[in-house]
Amino acid sequence: MSKTNRILGVIKRKFSDRSKETVLLLYKSLLRPHLEYCYQVWSPHYSNDLKLLEDVLQRKATELINGMENLHYEERLRRLGLMSVEARGVRGDLIEAFKFIN
Repeated sequence: MSKTNRILGVIKRKFSDRSKETVLLLYKSLLRPHLEYCYQVWSPHYSNDLKLLEDVLQRKATELINGMENLHYEERLRRLGLMSVEARGVRGDLIEAFKFIN
């Protein structure tokens, strides 16, 4: 978590362009790989763990986008076309199950 917080801090300090396209590109290329690395192996089953991942990564990253600061988290996800961490985990589990079966 500390590594992702550092990366998020670098994005916050070093990038003045907080447009939707820029922040989403940085989030998808720098932060999300840390979240999804071996997710199926260490998959968090407790709601506190999922909430921590949501808060640290997606919630804070989506707040960086200009014009999205005052929206509720679910509304930001909807407008940005992102899935929640839990939904991405389920999607990843289904993909791995499909690969295993086939």
